[in-house]
Amino acid sequence: MLSKKEIIKKAENYVKSMEEDGKDKFSLLYDLIIEKDYGIVFFYNTLKYYKTKNEKYNILIGNAPFLIEYKSGNIIDFGTSRAEEYYIKEYEAGRWPVK
Repeated sequence: MLSKKEIIKKAENYVKSMEEDGKDKFSLLYDLIIEKDYGIVFFYNTLKYYKTKNEKYNILIGNAPFLIEYKSGNIIDFGTSRAEEYYIKEYEAGRWPVK
């Protein structure tokens, strides 16, 4: 079982691993974190957007929210075609991720 602090560190490392050399840096959107009994759902965007909230830096495409489970530490990527509530409900019903 991971602690909240360990989960957040894992999420920060996961987002950092998606950065491309010379491209924008990414940041978790800490104010949008959704805590559940089973894990934490995270959102991310460019660091410039996080710091300024200026829409001109809201440039990422496909930056799907993701869940990190407390029990296993598994990272579950959600989609972008629906609201996060859909993916959370599907996960809770045992239908996400699709196998």
